[in-house]
Amino acid sequence: MARLLCPSIYSVDFNHLQQSIQALDAADSDIFHVDIMDGHFVQNMALSPQDLRVVRGNTKKRVDVHLMIENPGRYIDLFVECGADILYVHPESEVHIARTLDNIRAHGKQAGIAINPGTSVASIQELLPLVDYIMIMGVNPGFGGQKFLDYIVPKIDQLAALRERYGFQTLVDGGINFDSLDRLSQLDVDGFVVGHDLLHQQPVGSYGEILNQVRRITG
Repeated sequence: MARLLCPSIYSVDFNHLQQSIQALDAADSDIFHVDIMDGHFVQNMALSPQDLRVVRGNTKKRVDVHLMIENPGRYIDLFVECGADILYVHPESEVHIARTLDNIRAHGKQAGIAINPGTSVASIQELLPLVDYIMIMGVNPGFGGQKFLDYIVPKIDQLAALRERYGFQTLVDGGINFDSLDRLSQLDVDGFVVGHDLLHQQPVGSYGEILNQVRRITG
């Protein structure tokens, strides 16, 4: 089965945002990935609900939001209204994260958790019945262009062993480039976030070929 390819909007040419989205749509992207950063949960600040609206207005594909923010439960209604189909939250981002996951599903949307490099599988196992997706961070979140952390691989294997039991899908985000994909494509994951290393500073017209190269590697 083909891997899910999820281009990161944070990494595209914002001088030509609409054309970037349309080019990635035409290249058969599976899910558009929108990073939201608040400058508190992570040091960086990036993207906004308005950016999400622009993405939603230019594709019929699924759109996810990766909420790298404190207390994401306060903003679920907003991001649903802006067009998110999948909402990822970090288990460390608020006290009652299970309630937020329940709320996402109560809106008829799919819930996901993002697992930082320092977050163990054991610490989130009670949340697994509440999620549709798990996004495994291959880097510490907040900045693009970081090198994939090899010590994440055993965590990917652990989650693969639990995936059928709980019915979630797994994606890897961070440090994804042609070198790391050679290794990661051998692992039991459902897809990859295609971000900084592959899309940043690349011309919009090259996006289709970049995704095709990723498909040839990942199968």
